[in-house]
This record gives sequence, C-alpha cells and structure tokens, in this order.
Amino acid sequence: MAKQPGLDFQSAKGGLGELKRRLLFVVGALIVFRIGSFIPIPGIDAAVLAKLLEQQRGTIIEMFNMFSGGALSRASIFALGIMPYISASIIVQLLTVVYQPLAN
Repeated sequence: MAKQPGLDFQSAKGGLGELKRRLLFVVGALIVFRIGSFIPIPGIDAAVLAKLLEQQRGTIIEMFNMFSGGALSRASIFALGIMPYISASIIVQLLTVVYQPLAN
C-alpha cells in the first residue's frame, strides 16, 4: 500500500505543537486587548465624556463607539489606536533636525 501525503500522523505531531503555540498567542493577544479596553486614559473626566457622547447620538461618533466595542465611551487606552505612536514618531523625527544629539 502506497503512502498518501498528508496522512502521516507521526510527522504531523510537531505541527500540532506549532498550532497550539499559535493559538495560545492569539488567545493571549485577545485577552490583553480586552483588558486594555477597560483601562481608562489618565486625565479624562468620565462624566464630561458621557455628556459629550450623549449629545452625539445618531452621529458617526456613536457608530465608531459601537464598532470599537464601547471602548470610546469608556475612554480606554486601546481606543486611542495607533495615532499616539505616529504622533510621537513625527515629533522625534522633527526634533532630530533641531537637536543633533537625538540623531545619534
């Protein structure tokens, strides 16, 4: 009987370990994301934010809050997205032109 490719369970055993490792990474990333969506941004007044969002009913801001899983209304760290990183990167690049020791 000829061996069929893909049915060798002995060699596939190592592949299952890799799959488990990748699945654990994905589950861990999801857990970190869920925890981060409940950590509030320092310096944000929750009452003022709630009032602002109440005034914005039926607008694109409410839809964005819905798609973010309510992270915008909770003013969480992960609601900021990638914008703080991009802003900091631009500022540092501009500072390297003005202040030469930062270029090194």
